[in-house]
Amino acid sequence: MFTQIKTSKENKEIVSLLTRKLGLGTENVIARIAFTYSLSQDKKLNLNDIQDAGGKEYSKSVLFGDYYDIYLGLLCVHYGLYKTDKDIGRYIKMHVDDGLQLLNYEVNERSNIDGFDFLTEKIDIGFNKIF
Repeated sequence: MFTQIKTSKENKEIVSLLTRKLGLGTENVIARIAFTYSLSQDKKLNLNDIQDAGGKEYSKSVLFGDYYDIYLGLLCVHYGLYKTDKDIGRYIKMHVDDGLQLLNYEVNERSNIDGFDFLTEKIDIGFNKIF
């Protein structure tokens, strides 16, 4: 069962940088955004490619707050897993790490974007995919 994860050592610094640059709240908020952003890319990550665990540690409640069931549901639907699957924590860790890397790349490519503009742009793209 998932109780906590640790990001990769490289992502420990990245989450801090993104938190400062985007101004969207604390590091756990950026980690939540990273997790869902990675899932939104519609790719399945391979458990054999998991990164080190030398970075920032997040408990289940800090990472997902009161919405753990929703985040868990997104992951389970994406992979076709049951909520008690033994690899849930590993998948969560991998998507947080992947999302942090993706966000870091995008934010570095666009030096003048703030967090609100970045999020509204991504939401608009998501809506356009649906409609």
